[in-house]
Amino acid sequence: MVDIVYSCGSFAVCIKPRGLVSQGAEKSAVTLLEEQTGSPVYPVHRLDRETEGLMVFALSQKAAAKLSAAIQQGAFSKEYLAVIKGRPESSSGIYEDLLLRDKLKNKTYVVSRKRAGVKEAKLEYTLLAEKEGLSLCRIKLRTGRTHQIRVQFASRGTPLYGDGKYGGGSGDLALYAFSLSFPDPETGKKLSFVSSPCVNNSPWSLFSGEIENINADKTEDSI
Repeated sequence: MVDIVYSCGSFAVCIKPRGLVSQGAEKSAVTLLEEQTGSPVYPVHRLDRETEGLMVFALSQKAAAKLSAAIQQGAFSKEYLAVIKGRPESSSGIYEDLLLRDKLKNKTYVVSRKRAGVKEAKLEYTLLAEKEGLSLCRIKLRTGRTHQIRVQFASRGTPLYGDGKYGGGSGDLALYAFSLSFPDPETGKKLSFVSSPCVNNSPWSLFSGEIENINADKTEDSI
């Protein structure tokens, strides 16, 4: 089962659990949603398998086209919470890098020059709290590259907690898509949704107060 937080005739917003691929497998968020809704489901964006949080799926080809256009036009906004090892150099900032994806190794690398297959990546972050050698960061993506958040932070010596692929050690990956905003594909009205990771689980439990506060602030503007 996938937790559906909102559904209408044209789209559904759900919480993708950790360990489930977004699409392209016999068991994915798409196939489970099709079973639950009894409707064809059209993916318009993705989350890594080990990333939890909010996703929107179109329930018609028309809605899929509208949501995909919103992404291309920059009208689709995603924000994440992440727990990283260490502390960023600044309390807020912008990371811009060139990323190269190795599909065979299922890994992304920061590279120094443009060449075939290299894509620009950009994100903004804010440091929310520091405790016990870990930092809670709020992250807004400006581009959507595979493993982008994970590799951009790891390349600066601050890997995400639990990200064994990029030097963050064992445990569950501490990356959660907590905020999603996009125009309604039917009316064009801006819609916003918020969710939060389980603060009973480590390492989120260290930052339960901060997570509850940010979730309360965002909820005021959500649907």
